[in-house]
Amino acid sequence: MNNICSNPKVIVPPFTLETAIRKVRLAEDAWNSRDPNRVALAYSEDSVWRNRSHFLVGRDQIREFLADKWDREHDYRLAKALWAFTEVRIGVRFQYEWHDASGQWFRSYGNELWEFDDQGLMCRREASVNDVEIGETERKFFWTAPGPRPEDHPGIPSVK
Repeated sequence: MNNICSNPKVIVPPFTLETAIRKVRLAEDAWNSRDPNRVALAYSEDSVWRNRSHFLVGRDQIREFLADKWDREHDYRLAKALWAFTEVRIGVRFQYEWHDASGQWFRSYGNELWEFDDQGLMCRREASVNDVEIGETERKFFWTAPGPRPEDHPGIPSVK
């Protein structure tokens, strides 16, 4: 039986390899829209977040956090990759590139732990992120933004 609800974009637990990979890609596409309202809809009303040193609860705080984030992080482009999954949890690694108001580029590396409710909404998100200054010539993500990463873009290189 397929675990995708009547709305094909809503993927509910228990996850399979196929649905976990799809869930990660849908999250990546939403974040690349840089639309805090769109992104917040993937989280439960009482979702609990730890993002670096920020602790958030609920969609309103998530929306506000994301709006502030994308006000500071210009030309944001993100790639996510499935790391591991269980029936209700997904582990993700990610990289994103952005520049600050002065034009300095960064690549941010991180890991996320996600937990989902029965409706497929994320009820918990734990994110650890490190920022590394890069030169403009070191960039890897060049698709039109905001918008999804093209299907033929390699995303994050494989771990060796």
